[in-house]
Amino acid sequence: MRRALGFSLLVFCACGYRFTAGGGALPQGIREVYAPVFINRTAEPGLETLFTQALREYLVRSGVAGTSSSQAQLIGEVLSVTGAPTVVTTSGTLASNRLFAQVLVRLVNKGLSVPNAAVTVAGQEEYLPGGNVLESEANRAAALRRLAESLARDAYDRLATR
Repeated sequence: MRRALGFSLLVFCACGYRFTAGGGALPQGIREVYAPVFINRTAEPGLETLFTQALREYLVRSGVAGTSSSQAQLIGEVLSVTGAPTVVTTSGTLASNRLFAQVLVRLVNKGLSVPNAAVTVAGQEEYLPGGNVLESEANRAAALRRLAESLARDAYDRLATR
């Protein structure tokens, strides 16, 4: 019984089937793309790492992640990240914050920009203020991560449908 189960598992895993996140094919028949570190045009340090990681993870899930030697690249720029309080209670305490971000992603193939393959995506994400500064910053960091993931997905999906 164990052998049959092990054999079935081996056959199933070796069939070559894989799950992908979706998104269509990239222009010019590009099947593999690499995302170098984003350019950070904001005054906030570290955003380039966060947004790069989110895009690379989405490329892996989409089955098109390449290496630094790939001919095609997705060049990203974090254009802006801002925040503002969004909900204040009747007692005057802050109940919610909102982050806004704008990112530019363009597709380059063999060192040349692919025509009509640059998108600017924007989004927002809410987060709760914490009971102290550390909790508030942790909530903000989690919201930034969710926002980076959302913008990476949006940018890739928009490029893949062109």
